[in-house]
Amino acid sequence: MPMMEDSSSFRKIILIGIIVGLISGIGALLFFWGLKFGTLFVMDNLFGYHLPLEGQSMESVSGWTPPAFIWLIMPIICGGAFLSGLIVYKFAPEAEGHGTDAAIKAFHGEGKIRWRVPIVKAVASILTISTGGSAGREGPTAQISAGFGSIAADALKFSPRERRIALATGIGAGIGTIFKAPLGGAILAAEILYTRDFESEAIVPSFLASIIGYSIFGFFEGYDPVFGTAEIYWDISQIPLFLVLGVISAGMGLLYISTFYGTKSIFTRFFEKHQFPKYLKPVTGAFLISILVITLSYISPETMITALGGLGTGYGFLQLAMYNMLPLGVLLLLPFVKILTTSFTIGSGGSGGVFAPGLAIGGAAGGAFGMVLHGLIPQIVPLSSVPAFVIVGMIALFGGIANAPISVMIMVVEMTNDFSLLVPAMGAVAVSNVLTGEKTIFTEQVRTKAQSPAHKGEYQIEILEDIRAETAMRKREDLICLSPEDSWAKMVSIMDQTKHTGFPVVEEGKLAGIVTRRDIKPENQEVSIIRSVMKTPVYTLFPDSNLGMALTMMMEKSIHHLPVVDRNDPGILLGFVTSTDIMRSYTRKMNELSK
Repeated sequence: MPMMEDSSSFRKIILIGIIVGLISGIGALLFFWGLKFGTLFVMDNLFGYHLPLEGQSMESVSGWTPPAFIWLIMPIICGGAFLSGLIVYKFAPEAEGHGTDAAIKAFHGEGKIRWRVPIVKAVASILTISTGGSAGREGPTAQISAGFGSIAADALKFSPRERRIALATGIGAGIGTIFKAPLGGAILAAEILYTRDFESEAIVPSFLASIIGYSIFGFFEGYDPVFGTAEIYWDISQIPLFLVLGVISAGMGLLYISTFYGTKSIFTRFFEKHQFPKYLKPVTGAFLISILVITLSYISPETMITALGGLGTGYGFLQLAMYNMLPLGVLLLLPFVKILTTSFTIGSGGSGGVFAPGLAIGGAAGGAFGMVLHGLIPQIVPLSSVPAFVIVGMIALFGGIANAPISVMIMVVEMTNDFSLLVPAMGAVAVSNVLTGEKTIFTEQVRTKAQSPAHKGEYQIEILEDIRAETAMRKREDLICLSPEDSWAKMVSIMDQTKHTGFPVVEEGKLAGIVTRRDIKPENQEVSIIRSVMKTPVYTLFPDSNLGMALTMMMEKSIHHLPVVDRNDPGILLGFVTSTDIMRSYTRKMNELSK
């Protein structure tokens, strides 16, 4: 029988991987096409902005040109925000903001995403990003893939556990597919749900789903990495400098988190206080971005470049940074501008992801640090090393604030096709992760599986299995014991005085039975002594029995009290465990784990 169950479970996992992989590949491809053509139409045709794109060669990307009329950004970005907000708040309010967090919330909750959410999320995100909103494409893709995975799980009548695995698999496969980073995406599915844990059950289906999704997406869009390759040099003498970059990335990451959620809180309070329609929130954020962009554009050519870098995903400007084509002034200012534009876009309720902006912030900060080092110590940090600082900055910042250092590190090196950077990246992201602690850009993450409602039942048992009965029991000397010859009236009186619901019954120093409030029945009131109503034989525990066993016994036998007896002489009473004692021990253990 167990072998048949294992075989059925294996088939379900394979089925989840195949279905979610197909969904991720097709969903990511359609969303990518909508975003690509939407951005081309708006930026080239309406805005007159030939923007730089990731993946372009140095010659192609150098041909980017700013818009002739920068003020056109105001009607364009506000119009996109208005349409996006209108669609989201009318049809699926849960599609606002960054989709990855919503998918994580669904995993820890009921494991369900409404069928309309993926469609609304896709349309709203295309409108937001293609008109200049500072957001990424990974969040929408994660919510789209997870959403359709949830729908498929319902259609196939998967269990709640299997539906959650499908949802987690969709998060990783969707992100890994659209970034052409299948290995990192598969690991992300397991890593991104917690701040200090790993969803191991999602690994196998995520590997399968990521490969299928990547194959479908790459068949149409090619298998080249997201970013074009640049001349990159680094050596072991620079490792201490990369560790310093980890410190800088942690600081910028914490600034990103605090600004983002501070802005979101301000927008929420303002609109609730004045009772303005919620669909106008994204328009307000877009208006602030347009004012910022127009103002910066009139200060100097460098601040205009910075302003344009604050729009959209920012990947084109990361590509410029990897080619050493951005001046130091732009690299120094861009992280702060990108933090503001992202906070105004997504914090106001616009639709898009926080992953791409996080990479842009980290990459620009890393590039600025690299350029400063090149100016101070060019013999140690030549110009060809600056792109390494850009890429490691991307990894260190977002790997830290996403509490997903392993998957983000692998994803970025897949996106840049330079696995040699794993060594400095490991040091930088480790420092960043330690310094950011459990601060996270994904507020729906929980600390461990023990805190997740998705694992509540199984983890309650697992935690209780680590607690021995002797640590939870009330000891013999602290117990009120009754004798078989005690009167019925005495038992009832003690129960009323102490509010206890059960007592061991001891005769000549040996456990003889147990009496509980359940025995106080109308038909028993005529008896004169306890012997007539006490339960015997008694279900008991030994001191080294675990509380998981105790809870199972209580549930199976429908009881709430268990005497603890000596293993060598079961007649010797050592203590008493109640269901309340089990709950108290469980809570104490949970508090210890959460510290």
